Amino acid sequence: MSMRSLFEKFGPNERGVTAIEFAIVAPVFLALIMGGLDFGHTLYMQAVLQGTVQKAARDSSLATGAETAKKTIIDGNVRSAVRDLNTSLTDNDIQITRTSYGDFTQAQAAQPEDANQDGVCSPGEVWIDRNFNDVYDANGGSSGSGGAKDVLVYSVRTSYPRLFPVAALIGFSPNVNLSATTVMANQPYGDQVTRAGSLTPRNCP
Repeated sequence: MSMRSLFEKFGPNERGVTAIEFAIVAPVFLALIMGGLDFGHTLYMQAVLQGTVQKAARDSSLATGAETAKKTIIDGNVRSAVRDLNTSLTDNDIQITRTSYGDFTQAQAAQPEDANQDGVCSPGEVWIDRNFNDVYDANGGSSGSGGAKDVLVYSVRTSYPRLFPVAALIGFSPNVNLSATTVMANQPYGDQVTRAGSLTPRNCP
C-alpha cells in the first residue's frame, strides 16, 4: 500500500486529535499557571515583608538602646509574621540586622583617597574612620539600634524554595531570595550620644 493510499484511508479520521492537542498545549498552559502563581506569591511575600519591616523599625525607633528585651520581642514578631506566610521557614532562615548612624549623611562607606583610581581601598591609601571603630567598613554605621536621635537602618533577609519547580526549567534559581530595608530616625527620648574619637586618617588594610 502506497503512502498516498494510507493518507487517503486514515487522513479523514480525527479520532484522538483532541488528546494530541491537549498533550501539546497542557505542559505550556500548566507552566504558565504555576509560574504566575509563583510570581504572585513572591510579590505578596515581598509586600508583606516590607510592611512588617517598616512597623518593626518604627517600634525600634521608640525603644531606648538599653531595652534589649524589647528589641528581642520586636525581632520575634517579625520572624513570626514571616513564618506565617511560609511555614517551611525557621528562625535561622530569617536574618535581621540593625545598623545605626549619627545622622543621614554618615550612612555611607568610608571613602579612601583612591590614588590609583581603582575604586577600592588599596594598601597604602588613606581613609577616614568616621564611626571611630578602627575598622574600614562597607558603610559608616555601627551595629545595633544606636541611641536617641540616631538614624536606624533595619533590614530583614530570607530565602525559601519556590512553590513550583518551573523556575528550574528556564534557568532561574530554585530559591526565592527576599529582602526588605527601611530607615528611621530614633525618637529624641534623650540626648544624642556623641561618638567619641577624632577623624584620624588611617591606612587601608
